[in-house]
Amino acid sequence: MVFDSLKQRMGGRDNLTPMQVAQHPLFTAREKIDLLHQIKAEVTGKDVNADDLGFEPEEVDNAIAYVREGVESGVGTETVLKGDY
Repeated sequence: MVFDSLKQRMGGRDNLTPMQVAQHPLFTAREKIDLLHQIKAEVTGKDVNADDLGFEPEEVDNAIAYVREGVESGVGTETVLKGDY
């Protein structure tokens, strides 16, 4: 799963929060939204907090809103080479 490799690259589960995904400079806005939806599915899914990710669904919703606000402002719509949000 993409989320698993992202956790490993960011230093493990303890360092990864939804807002860190939303602010990660190497992902496009679309990739961030996709990852955040995967995280939300894990947090709110059938086995709620089976992995005990350490945050609530509201934190994921806030991160998704943050990315969407950036896109509405024109940030995060370009490729990583031009900078992302």
